[in-house]
Amino acid sequence: MSNTFHPYHLVDPSPWPYVSACGAFFLTLGSVIYFHYSFIWIMLLGLLILGTTFVVWCRDIIREATFQGHHTEIVKKGLKIGMLLFIVSEICFFVSFFWAFFHSSLAPAIELGALWPPTGIQILNPFSVPLLNTAILLSSGATVTWAHHAIINGDRKQAIVGLVSTVLLGMIFTALQIVEYIEAPFAISDSVYGSTFFMATGFHGFHVLVGTTFLLVCLLRLVFHQYTRHHHFGFEAASWYWHFVDVVWLFLYVCIYWWGS
Repeated sequence: MSNTFHPYHLVDPSPWPYVSACGAFFLTLGSVIYFHYSFIWIMLLGLLILGTTFVVWCRDIIREATFQGHHTEIVKKGLKIGMLLFIVSEICFFVSFFWAFFHSSLAPAIELGALWPPTGIQILNPFSVPLLNTAILLSSGATVTWAHHAIINGDRKQAIVGLVSTVLLGMIFTALQIVEYIEAPFAISDSVYGSTFFMATGFHGFHVLVGTTFLLVCLLRLVFHQYTRHHHFGFEAASWYWHFVDVVWLFLYVCIYWWGS
């Protein structure tokens, strides 16, 4: 930064956008080939490229934020706006699933038996595993807030405990949802109920995995003393994303598990 005369970060040329685009292409192409011909290696290659790109790209961004000092106050402001806009786009993404669900459930077609849930669908009990998962996810929202306040107050040990608790709760939530999927009495192919249920809850589960990974990276950075009281936007972004995941789950539980049953 000693050779620049502005507070902005002009990013150096990077191969990772191109490499990640190639990984996404191989993943998409490989998925289609796998669905039709059960040939999985191209899809696995795409996943490997994307996973490797994620690791090295995170490494570069962490270097820019810490050792190179490129994340000035005005850069952090831009990152915050970018993260907020990303969360808004994710909200729009989930609105489409809720739209499909209510479009079919508020006025069920005659092909569904003119009722909701459709004829022949044995629904899940909303007061068993789904209610437990709700308690777990709300608890994780409390622990990530605990970790955030601990970082602001300079209490590193409390921050680590709160963040470890959040990551563990996220893993438990994912494990319980996998068990729920295995034991579900219906499949994604069972009418529009199965389609909307598994698409909405499945993509939420994917977001929980992403958020857990995000928080795990933050935990490693916290352990290696890369966060301070005034410079921890990486954790702030992860906590915003996690609270978004919490709120989406509340809507899923109330609308699909409870009201939809």
